[in-house]
Amino acid sequence: MENEEKTETAEEPLPEFKGKNLDEAIGHAEHKLKILRSELNYEIVTEKTKLFGISKEIVIHAWPKSAAGDDKIAAFLEKLQAVFPLELTYEIKRKNDFVFVIFSGEDKQLLLWKDGALLLALQHILNKISDQKVQVDCEFFRKRKEKNLRDYAQKVARQVQESGRNEILDLMNPYERRLVHIAVNQVPGITSESLGDGFLKRVKIFPLAKQGR
Repeated sequence: MENEEKTETAEEPLPEFKGKNLDEAIGHAEHKLKILRSELNYEIVTEKTKLFGISKEIVIHAWPKSAAGDDKIAAFLEKLQAVFPLELTYEIKRKNDFVFVIFSGEDKQLLLWKDGALLLALQHILNKISDQKVQVDCEFFRKRKEKNLRDYAQKVARQVQESGRNEILDLMNPYERRLVHIAVNQVPGITSESLGDGFLKRVKIFPLAKQGR
């Protein structure tokens, strides 16, 4: 099935919104469609002007921009399930500029195996094909992961604070590194930086006084 950003038929025309200028017309679309401006696609239908080129009225079509992005994710997951026969279900939700994909089903524990390696790999792939930021979750994995990682990072940061010696953590993906950096910066006098190149990097935790040595 083809994915299209908009569909217009004789039976279901796209809604029109009017305003004295483009900003006002988009504002009316926001109000009627009950979605944020950042989630809208629009096209100008007509623009009536009076003398000296001053706009009198503008008419636009507007529709949700994220529908096509959701279709891309769903299409990919359907094809994946055809060649990767796991008993999984998923739900796609949108909030602000994020797309959330929530997995469930009989084989959900395989997604969580080895600290969610497969789940995080799927998130990485979905972010490559989607126009919006994608976050995946299963059995509240993300919330538990964040808490455990924050606790661990702050524990190491306090050890560095007491000993004055640098600590280098194991390889982490960008999502994990971001959590570590935020947690470490909450410990006075301690900071962190990523080491290496590529998708996986290590995090160095060290006292601020030793920075640049």
